[in-house]
Amino acid sequence: MNKKIFVGNLSFKLTEADVERLFAESGQVVSVVIPTDAETGRKRGFAFVEMGTTAEAEAAIQALNGQEVEGRQIAVSMSKPRENRPRTGSGSGGGRRY
Repeated sequence: MNKKIFVGNLSFKLTEADVERLFAESGQVVSVVIPTDAETGRKRGFAFVEMGTTAEAEAAIQALNGQEVEGRQIAVSMSKPRENRPRTGSGSGGGRRY
């Protein structure tokens, strides 16, 4: 069963430790990842949290979805599997015709 949670609209001030403390109220937190932009290193405003059990993940979603954290209303839901998208050539926006 899925135990991974997507957390959107996070404050850029929050650290992995902050997010872990927030979710630990609902159960065991296995891991927290806050992705950063590859070029700038800046946080992207969302995180993935893996809980110990599916029941703990569901409890965290119920408790935290829509709550205000650091002045922002966070969105908390079950994480969806990553799509395998084909990579495009140069990333130059291709296909435009002038």
